[in-house]
Amino acid sequence: MAARYGVLLVNLGTPEAPTPKAVRRYLAEFLGDPRVIDAPRWLWWPILHGVILRIRPPRVAKAYASVWQQEGSPLLAIGRKQERALAADLAARNGESIPVELAMTYGKPSMEEAGLRLREAGVERILVLPLYPQFSRTTTGAVFQRLAKALDACPNLPELRFVRDYHDHPDYIAALAASVRQHWETQGDRGRLLMSYHGIPKRYVDQGDPYAQHCETTSHLLAEALGLSEDEWFQSYQSRFGREEWLKPYTDETLKAWGEAKTECVDVISPAFAADCLETLEEIDAENRHYFQEAGGGRYRYIPALNDRPEHIELLGNLVEQHTIGW
Repeated sequence: MAARYGVLLVNLGTPEAPTPKAVRRYLAEFLGDPRVIDAPRWLWWPILHGVILRIRPPRVAKAYASVWQQEGSPLLAIGRKQERALAADLAARNGESIPVELAMTYGKPSMEEAGLRLREAGVERILVLPLYPQFSRTTTGAVFQRLAKALDACPNLPELRFVRDYHDHPDYIAALAASVRQHWETQGDRGRLLMSYHGIPKRYVDQGDPYAQHCETTSHLLAEALGLSEDEWFQSYQSRFGREEWLKPYTDETLKAWGEAKTECVDVISPAFAADCLETLEEIDAENRHYFQEAGGGRYRYIPALNDRPEHIELLGNLVEQHTIGW
């Protein structure tokens, strides 16, 4: 008997190996997407292929090697755990097997591969669940476009539903708050909480991208859930790229300033990341730790992403349940 529907979990992507060759292939696909870098192709292509893809892959591959796991990159390894945990959650809720497949916008497993496995399971209805709490044209928008490309050659389109965002979902805020409280309980005290989101060019927001607004809403709701006063938390943006102005304040500059101010303890969480990856494990937990402590700061503690925490899987299950009513 075919399943009533299937779930396509989607995240950004990852190289297949921590090598310059694999990283170069991944970056070419990622940075070649006009939704990520919208510069004119005649201007961007020589820069990408003539400079960036010649210089960056060895350095990025070294960073990936520092966090690589036996199962692959952290994003893929955690994504597989989320895939299995969500399938188990949905089976328990429905009393039947609901296929769940993980796909990446860039790299493998591709949407074509994941979609084919769902269709082989007899699925005619697919819920697409991008693992991005806050909407942006560069992430969720790119998922939609990549999915359309994957379906272009499909002779028999499945019925589709799409989760746009969940930045203010009560269960998402509750899951974040639970992770912070558990961290504080484990550490025995509280540091100043820095909520660091992946940045995007400011120009995109000026053109109507709601990402910054979504991030601010998440931050205020999380602070409220934790009972924090205005001076106990701060929001910033990480992972900027190129010379263009991105959303501010920047995470690295914020942590350097806090270090110079001799801040005794800081706790950093990255709410926009559903799974730990290079940008959290290497950039936030390692690189920015160095910036903060080198500038004179005290204790620096990273709060892991929600990953496959029970509260996170319950949230994903609730999202699936809510978006598949009638199926």
